[in-house]
Amino acid sequence: MSTAQTDTRPAPPSGPSDAKRSRSSGRFTLGVIGTGATAGFFLIYLLAVPSPRLVVGLFVILLMISLMLLKVPIAVAMIVAAAPGLYVLTSQRALEGSLEEIVFASFASWSLSVIPMFVLMGIVLGKSGVMSGAYDMARKWLGWLPGGLAVSTNIAGAGMAATSGSSIGNTYAIGRVAIPELLQSGYRPSLALGSVAMAGTLGQVIPPSVLLVIYAGVAETPVGPQLLAGVVPGLALATLFTGVIVGWALLSPQSAPRGASYSWGARFASLVNLIPVVIIVVVVIGGIYTGIFTATEASAVGAAVALLLGVLALVNKSRRARAAGAPVKTYRVLGEFFSRSFIETVSAVAAVFLLLVGVNLLTRVMALSGVANWVADAVVSMNLSKLSFLLLLIPVYLVLGFFLDTLAMMLLTIPVFIGPLQALDVDLIWFGIFLIVLAEIDMVAPPLGVLNFVVLALGQSSTEGMGVRLTIGDVFKGVMPFIAACVLFLVVLIGFPDLATWLPSISSAE
Repeated sequence: MSTAQTDTRPAPPSGPSDAKRSRSSGRFTLGVIGTGATAGFFLIYLLAVPSPRLVVGLFVILLMISLMLLKVPIAVAMIVAAAPGLYVLTSQRALEGSLEEIVFASFASWSLSVIPMFVLMGIVLGKSGVMSGAYDMARKWLGWLPGGLAVSTNIAGAGMAATSGSSIGNTYAIGRVAIPELLQSGYRPSLALGSVAMAGTLGQVIPPSVLLVIYAGVAETPVGPQLLAGVVPGLALATLFTGVIVGWALLSPQSAPRGASYSWGARFASLVNLIPVVIIVVVVIGGIYTGIFTATEASAVGAAVALLLGVLALVNKSRRARAAGAPVKTYRVLGEFFSRSFIETVSAVAAVFLLLVGVNLLTRVMALSGVANWVADAVVSMNLSKLSFLLLLIPVYLVLGFFLDTLAMMLLTIPVFIGPLQALDVDLIWFGIFLIVLAEIDMVAPPLGVLNFVVLALGQSSTEGMGVRLTIGDVFKGVMPFIAACVLFLVVLIGFPDLATWLPSISSAE
């Protein structure tokens, strides 16, 4: 009769990496439990302990931040934190009425109807391949400069920003093409990845910008002038980034080999790729500036033109593929193009509008609790000048960006700072640009800048097989000179507010 034998060999010893992973996992679990317990304490305190209105408002903010640290979606965290605060400050019936009113008002706002159109426009132009032509054109015209390929990436990012409205969308569109080409051309990973990340940030400064529209809705500024206010600062930032790249290449030539020089014939031939971008800019920005369109009408016309340009590009691409012998069905290509574009637009817009429900609830709690007035009174009592207050906001927002998502940071602070800004006579349209530039810095600032991780993922996926090892440290090193330039630009913007207010003041936008 056979007997089963048991393996009595000792298990292999755990290596140092296993121990590190175990300790890291344990710390993560403890952190989650601690943050969850903190959030639970804030919620129970709100509902069970009678407190002054100001304390209720502060506890709502603390509860919301705790939920965000637990990775609860931003919109859900805002709603979950604001609802009990509103219940405590008013009553159950008032809470129910507020929820009905705010949900309807957030979705039914006429001024915010530009958001789905701008989102659709950017997605359509990205999926049809229209936007990649801007990079080819910029490379052929600017490749001869020191750091010319990175400069081309930056200029292409500015062109795409005028058609996209999304920093992440802008980064994806330019990064897929630019990162492998930069690295294959001998660029240092830090400069290659840093220039792509910063080109992406222009997507929310240069209109059409979804963040600027959201700011206009929350701060109650007119959408058309608010969008136009981003034109000059956006172009100034693109120029500043170009200067940083050229300076980097001159100081460290091994970081950025000079690119190929193209013939004038090739350069002029590439200008055809700029036509779609020019058409969109003329329709959207030109229409708003001249008063031919309101911002809402311009977004709708721009989306329709983008759809037409996308269809034409895909039809031509299918025709060329069939001529090369590929079995391509144009109707299938177009069907997939329309279905994916509309589905992604609905998904993105739903997330944005749910955020607006959360911020409108939070704004009401801030007003009822007196937190906004308390902050305004505190600022006034400090006797800070306008200049001192704005300079103070730069490090405040940079620190907040270490802990909070960019949009969450904006939506949390706008209702609180509106009072002090008005007390100091700060132009709210100007402040929108100031805030968006700060928000874009936070999108690339270590350690949590989301664009850094997007760029790293794009770089790793697009350079497989090239033998290049990319790390998050490369991205952090690459963005730091640009961040310093952005902070300098904010100081200049404070000193020369006309950079943002001049174009809206001479336009016919409403």
